[in-house]
Formats: sequence, structure tokens, C-alpha cells
Amino acid sequence: MAVSVRELRARIKSTESMKKITRAMELIAASRIIKAQQRANAAAPYARELTRAVSAVASYSNVDHPLTTEPETPTRAAVLVVTSDRGLAGSYSSSVLKEAEGLVEKLKAEGKEVDLYVTGRKAEAFYKFRGRSVAQAWTGFSDRPDYDAAKEIGEKLIEVFVEGTEAEKAAAPGVDEVHVVYTRFITMMTQKPTAVRLLPLEVVEGTEAPAEGDVLPLYEFEPSAETVLDSLLPQYVVSRIWFALLQAAASELAQRQKAMKSATDNADELIKKFTRVANQARQAGITQEISEIVGGVNALADAQAAND
Repeated sequence: MAVSVRELRARIKSTESMKKITRAMELIAASRIIKAQQRANAAAPYARELTRAVSAVASYSNVDHPLTTEPETPTRAAVLVVTSDRGLAGSYSSSVLKEAEGLVEKLKAEGKEVDLYVTGRKAEAFYKFRGRSVAQAWTGFSDRPDYDAAKEIGEKLIEVFVEGTEAEKAAAPGVDEVHVVYTRFITMMTQKPTAVRLLPLEVVEGTEAPAEGDVLPLYEFEPSAETVLDSLLPQYVVSRIWFALLQAAASELAQRQKAMKSATDNADELIKKFTRVANQARQAGITQEISEIVGGVNALADAQAAND
């Protein structure tokens, strides 16, 4: 059934309205992503230096701290999944959830039970739709995270981890491992879903074997190495979560900008297509009207000639 010119004009008008919305969202994401990148870059030096300090204490002291002790037989793990609160960001949330599902399957294959902790309404809705319980969810700040939210999440994860260590899993109230799944911002065009183990602490600096003849650094901890670890490790965990939230926010905004630009471009193509079809339909209508007029004139001329 042919579409009338009026219907085509209505479609063009609605598509133009949609284009204005997607264009506005693209510009908003573009303006916010610069600030998100700046926040992530500003937090990087603090996280890096804190990591070095924690690594130094963990590497050059003989203190067995609950947050650095590897359990002999881990049976339970917590997984924090960082997603967005809103959609219209392409495959951002689905990519993170896919990475999280792969990690959960891996942990279960190792014989560990998994407790899910999520940020963002997308992850909350994903697990609720599938009837899977979530231990705790935090929402409302995915594209603009604040430090208080990171601190609350970090304190909760430390709490359940320390409970599991102290109780020795007697009643399974806590966990033996804590993992974080988030999207790492690499460039404006590249964002990578990443899974990292947060607890027990994996020392990544200061573990290289010294070369022959090298002088090992001397550290003196005051008042004691255990007190320093008690103070630094919670800050380290919170800073890692804070940095993950900032990276995820920048990634979300980058993918939203890209998705909205694609939507705007598609709207342009639709408008051009509908305009072309509308013009063709209008020209066909004009041609038909002219043909009818010419046909009528010819009929009158033939009738007049017959009468003469």
C-alpha cells in the first residue's frame, strides 16, 4: 500500500524531533566526558602512589594482615559489577555484564559460591529479570560518581571479606575473595571491560627479584607495620573502587556519545529517504493531475469535433 504525502511529512517531522533529542544527548555526553577524563586522570597519581606504599609495606614486612592473607581453600567470592543507570549507551552495560558472567562461571567452576554486588540500574534489572539475588546494589551515580559512594562500597566489601576471614567461614557470612568488573577507559574510541581481583591484595610492585649487586631498600614503619597496613589498606581498596568508578563513568559517556552520534546520522539518512519518497509521490501526483487535465481537454476537443 502506497504511503501518502501527508504520512511521509508526518514521519519526517517525527524523525526531525528525534534527531534533535539524540543530537542534544550527544552534545551533553561530549561536554561531560572531558570532565570525567580529568577526574580519572587526577585520581591516577594518588592511586599509583598509594599502591606503591601498600606494596612496600606488604613486601618488606612480615605482618600477616587479613586483607593480604591468601586463604588455603577459598570457597566464596564477591563480585562487584559496575554498570550504568541509564541506557542509550550502545553495548556498554551488556559488555560489562558479559564479562561478569564469564568471571562468575569461572569462579563456580573452581568450586566457589558467588555473591553479587552491583552498581547501576542496568545490572540490578539484569539479575532481577533472571531471578538471581543481589547482595547489595548502589544506583544513581553511574555517569557522575562521588567519593562517598566509593567509600561506602569499599567499606561494605572490606566488611564482608574480613567477616569471612575471622569467622573462618564457619557460618559462611563473608567471602574469601573480592573481584571488580568494570569498563576501563583507553581512548575515546576504545573502552575495555576488565575484571580484577581486589582482595586478598595482590602485590604488583616491588616483587621483582633484585639483580646481583643491587642494594635493597630499607624501610622503617612507625608505629608498626601492622598499624600502617590497618590504615593504608582500607584507603587502598576505596581508591581502587573510586578509580574504577571514574574509569567506568568516562567509558559510559564515550559510548553514549558514540551511540547518539550514530542515531543522529541514522535520523539524517531517514529524513533524506522520506523527503525523497515524498517528493517522488508529490511529483507522481502532479503528473497524474496534469495527465487528467490533458485527457479532459482532449476529450472535450474530440466531442466538439464530432459535433461539428
